Amino acid sequence: MPNAKVLQEKQEIVKGLAEKMQKASAGVFVDYKGITVAEDSALRSQMRKSEVEYAVVKNTLTRFAVKQVGLDAVEPVLNGTTALAVSFTDPVAPARIVSEFAKKMNGKKLIVKAGFVDGKVISPAEVSALADLPAKEVLQAQVLGTMLAPVTGLVNVLNANIRGLAVALQAIADQKVG
Repeated sequence: MPNAKVLQEKQEIVKGLAEKMQKASAGVFVDYKGITVAEDSALRSQMRKSEVEYAVVKNTLTRFAVKQVGLDAVEPVLNGTTALAVSFTDPVAPARIVSEFAKKMNGKKLIVKAGFVDGKVISPAEVSALADLPAKEVLQAQVLGTMLAPVTGLVNVLNANIRGLAVALQAIADQKVG
């Protein structure tokens, strides 16, 4: 039986993990066996750039945390080495970064165990599909482009009419002068 201080520390870790998972828009659990220090540093650097929190987690404490937030379906994959990548802003970022690094390492050193998006557990295949989505900014630009296309078309049509009128007036002016 652990002493009261150790128990208190573990409860704080579980509480922190549960809060992080609850507030996160998305997260990915990964197995990171055999990853080198250089590869880990590169992975962490990319995570920081994308505002993704990445940390190694203890399976036992994570089991308690996932139960608290209703992500019980993750529990069976919590064995071996486990790390958690979460994002509070971009639900695609953790999946994209983890998938990119897993491909670079031929899927042997970094393996997706499971993920979650807005409180719903997703499989490794669904994490991969999520990773294939364009970045949030790209999606926003695509939507904006789609919304602006009719307006741009109207402007081009109106410009063509005005240009045509200007050419016709110039032709009339040239006939009268010449």
